[in-house]
Amino acid sequence: MSPRPARHDEPVFSRVAMLRTERGLTRQQLADALGIHYQTVGYIERGEYAPSLAVALRLARWFDLPVEAIFSLAPFPR
Repeated sequence: MSPRPARHDEPVFSRVAMLRTERGLTRQQLADALGIHYQTVGYIERGEYAPSLAVALRLARWFDLPVEAIFSLAPFPR
């Protein structure tokens, strides 16, 4: 199977909000841990911003999960 070409308008679905609230963290606390602005966390959570690879990898390391458990190009099952 050959990879699909990247699309800049393709949504990136995220489980960041669920993971953050499960751990009882505020957006500010998560942002501080990752070295990003708290509004960026909100944009990622709402799907308004696809994080850079570096931010996605920091999130994966911080939550101790593989990147694909946090982000997807298809909606996560409920």
